[in-house]
Order: sequence, then structure tokens, then C-alpha cells
Amino acid sequence: MGVVVERVETATDEARALIAALEAELSGTYAAEQRHGLNVEQVFQPGVRFFIARLDGAAAGCGAIGLFDGFVELKRMYVRPEIRGRGVVHAILARLEAEAKALGYARVLLETGDVLHAAHRVYERAGYRRCDAFGDYIGMLPHTIARSVFMEKTIG
Repeated sequence: MGVVVERVETATDEARALIAALEAELSGTYAAEQRHGLNVEQVFQPGVRFFIARLDGAAAGCGAIGLFDGFVELKRMYVRPEIRGRGVVHAILARLEAEAKALGYARVLLETGDVLHAAHRVYERAGYRRCDAFGDYIGMLPHTIARSVFMEKTIG
């Protein structure tokens, strides 16, 4: 069956579980003010598109794009630890970029944590390069983004 990535438009139990797992993983490394993810309610608001990846039918990961003026931001990127290394993250990233392109966007940006080295490698291999803070991050207090890494990619 392989990996299938589908848009989810309501807060399903699977969506809640994936977002909770991501938060639990990040909370072990980053203080609350250093985690800039969307909660479940925010993920299902206008201006955000959320997707779940299924591997052989089971929910394996998720990702979202936030729609902004001139760019999209990757949000809520997560793959269950026991599934990592099986191509799920690449399928999610490809689907999010395709969605952004279909909506007319040419620029994708993201914020990730400084010690999430595996994530950095995934993004770099996909063509993302480090950049300066963008959007709302520019106005944040320095300690809230001190452990952030910002990246961007031009698509299309």
C-alpha cells in the first residue's frame, strides 16, 4: 500500500494523537515559549491546511502549511519514531510543497529546533537553505527564538 498523504479538515482522534505526540517529543528539549507549533484548534482554522500520512493504512505522521502573504510556512511536521526512515517525511514534504504550488505560492519557509539535526538533514536534502527569521518570528523576544533554525525554499 505504501505512503498516502491526505488532507484532514477536522480535528480527528488521529490528528489529536499525532499533534500530542509531537508536543510530547518537543517538550523534552524545548521550553514552552520556544515551541512555536500550532495547537489542534489552530491547525483547523482558515489559513492552515493539515495533512496526515498513512503507511499501509495506519496514521504515521502529519504536516501542515500556514498560508501567509507571499509565502507558506511548514508547520506540525512529525513522523512517529518507530516509522522514521521509511520515506514518510519525504511524502509529507512533497505533498505540502505540491499544495503550496497549487495555491500559487513559490516560497516555503519553516522554523525548526536547533538540535533537531535529522530534520535539518531532511530539509537540506530537499533543497531548503538557512535564512533569517521571517514573519511573526521577527518581532519575537530573542530568548523565544534563540534555539530556532529558519529555512526556506523556492518551489515551482
